Amino acid sequence: MTGALVAGFLAAPSAGATERVPGGAAEAKGARVAAERAAKAGVKWQDCPATWGLEKPIQCGSVTVPVDYAKPDGPKIKIAVSRVHSTGTAKERQGSLVYNPGGPGGSGLPFPRRVTTKNPLYAKIAKAYDFVGFDPRGVGKSAPISCVDPKEFVAAPKADPVPADEAEKRAQRKLAKQYADGCAKRSGKLLPYLTTMNTARDVDVVRAALGEKKLNYLGVSYGTYLGAVYGTLFPDHVRRMIVDSVVNPAQENVWYQANLDQDIAFEGRFKDWETWVAQHDRVYHIGNSQAKVHAQWLKLRAEAKKKPIGGLVGPAELINFFQSAAYYDRSWIPVADAWAKYRAGDTKALVEAAGPDLAGAVSAENGNAVYTAVECADAKWPTSWAKWDRDNTRVHRKAPFMTWANAWMNLPCATWKGPQGTPLEVKTHKGLPQTLIIQSTRDAATPFEGAVELHKRFKGSRLIVEKGAGSHGVTGLVNPCINNRVDTYLLTGKVDAKDVTCAPHAVPEPKAAK
Repeated sequence: MTGALVAGFLAAPSAGATERVPGGAAEAKGARVAAERAAKAGVKWQDCPATWGLEKPIQCGSVTVPVDYAKPDGPKIKIAVSRVHSTGTAKERQGSLVYNPGGPGGSGLPFPRRVTTKNPLYAKIAKAYDFVGFDPRGVGKSAPISCVDPKEFVAAPKADPVPADEAEKRAQRKLAKQYADGCAKRSGKLLPYLTTMNTARDVDVVRAALGEKKLNYLGVSYGTYLGAVYGTLFPDHVRRMIVDSVVNPAQENVWYQANLDQDIAFEGRFKDWETWVAQHDRVYHIGNSQAKVHAQWLKLRAEAKKKPIGGLVGPAELINFFQSAAYYDRSWIPVADAWAKYRAGDTKALVEAAGPDLAGAVSAENGNAVYTAVECADAKWPTSWAKWDRDNTRVHRKAPFMTWANAWMNLPCATWKGPQGTPLEVKTHKGLPQTLIIQSTRDAATPFEGAVELHKRFKGSRLIVEKGAGSHGVTGLVNPCINNRVDTYLLTGKVDAKDVTCAPHAVPEPKAAK
């Protein structure tokens, strides 16, 4: 999913209502009431529905939360949760570890599968903690929203995101407005309440329903912003918190600026991948220098614009697919493989990888809807097209890989019909324990500066830097320098006396010549 990964505020009231301050007294009281009720109700755990893809012994349930925390007795929704019991002894158990994978719009329900699939990185932690996942409000199994018909959302090929003229810009602006209008039409009642601050309150209600006095939390990508907001609102409810690949929580960054910063970072990381492809030219035969590989990328892009590959894959679909290599090192080989096969005359792999995923259409559309709704509601966005045009034209000159694609994805926020709030000032309050912050220096989705900013704001936090690496989501990678410190922190609460710099994890190595 393109776009930034950060947000936090409270929805502004509808016209004529009394204005509320973000994190105001009414919402704080409502959160306490909801948590008290959840603590009494608990979670009625049972086997997960077969369609959820969560095998035994994972269990599923739900936690009831108010739509509007200022009205805890008003309309309610259910937050879907999943759990697998800790694998150790009763003496080893330290409670629940709650996880958010990012987005906004990502589902956390699969998190317990890291235990059931015996992922070795989590074996020690699993002895001490129940692994708990959840779908945030609006996502998946938790009152899901929609902005457009899923089949229409994945239909391909889409227009080239890079506009050739003013007419193409007008066409994209029209599509963005139609999308915003579709969100209001299909999901309008929930939109004002799809905010990071409300999701943070939901997390606290989940904590209470689990019977935990304090929260143990692992958040990745946007999940770091959710954690930062939670830590600001509920500092004395935090026991241990790890944030990995950090969204910049500065108020002025949420969200418009975050996306522009992302564009620059993605350009750099895409070049890292092109350099790697060039280093393995004996395997891929695309080019033996980054410049030559990039020239071939531009050639591929131009060919797809002139005639979509397989009738389905144009520049927009190529950007979406190739962007995964800038997100995750695990995508380096698959993307290069598909490209090399295409160059050798086999288009099937590229069309299958980059073309529309009809089977995943509902999930993809929902994820994008929540991403848009949360970002649009969390902060006030520029409404002047001249500003969007000027800023993205400027950034595109330096970072042409995905600037315009990102701009069009976020442009619905310029004509958003729901309320737009003021981001919460993330800061340390009494009771907040030491937080562990983990960040690679070349991360594209959440640039390095975000970790530095949160480190300043959360006093006493410890920063672990993976220098020279850029894969998004560091805790899921094999790097003992990081893995051992994650285990130590979650198992003992101890961190290093100073911030730590780790060498990068190993980069992928293609196995054989193609």
